[in-house]
Amino acid sequence: MKRWIAVLLVAIVTGLLFSSCGQKASDWAYIQQKGTLVIGYTVFEPMNYTDENGNLIGFDTELAKAVCEKLGVTPEFVEIDWENKVMELNSKRIDCAWNGMTILEELKSNIDFSVPYSENYQACVIRKEDADKYKTTADMTKARIGVEAGSAGETTVQQDENLSQAEVTSLTAQRNTLLELKAGTLDVAVLDGVMALASVGDGTDFSDLMIVPGIKLSKEEYGIGFRKDSPETVAKVNEALQELANDGTLQKLQEKYPSVMVTLKAQ
Repeated sequence: MKRWIAVLLVAIVTGLLFSSCGQKASDWAYIQQKGTLVIGYTVFEPMNYTDENGNLIGFDTELAKAVCEKLGVTPEFVEIDWENKVMELNSKRIDCAWNGMTILEELKSNIDFSVPYSENYQACVIRKEDADKYKTTADMTKARIGVEAGSAGETTVQQDENLSQAEVTSLTAQRNTLLELKAGTLDVAVLDGVMALASVGDGTDFSDLMIVPGIKLSKEEYGIGFRKDSPETVAKVNEALQELANDGTLQKLQEKYPSVMVTLKAQ
């Protein structure tokens, strides 16, 4: 009898060990074990961009570093094709997409989002010489419009009754829409208002461009995108974000990057 009890106990323990080994490690455990948080971004002033010395700076860059310090992991920044962000997350080439990322309902089936920390809208940018030509979206039905592929700007144009009639070109980065607009190959660039406010007008590299006044399309919220089913990672980052709001770090970053519209407040 004792022998059968011993055999049964061995079988139970063995089964538990196999069950434990077969369980999928949590996403947070994976990140914690390797000690890095790999952050996917595109060049997007004022969120992630390089200074005159080639150093990566920006609101999201500095915020990510502050969050990683709270989490005890090292930030690693990887430039990606924004249209491929879900694939990059699922392949584990990156751990999160953190780049002025609009929280979109259609992405929630593939991405887990942090709490929103900033707001945004889509702006229309034109050449200053066309100020009298493009005053409303109704004036842009026959324009050549540029958007970033896979962006909120692309979705906004597709859903707008006027802009969707135009000739639309999808490019790999929002900055490229401004370069093409400046070069004369586009008539209108539709991009994040946060970037437009920081990038065009007097004193910038795009001093010959302007935001069309009075047009604020698709008001949005920014969040951080993680692999689907990563609740522990999201909770850890949310906690760190709130701590940074409470200690004044977010407010200081907003003062440094005034075009960013921070919404996460101290509690």
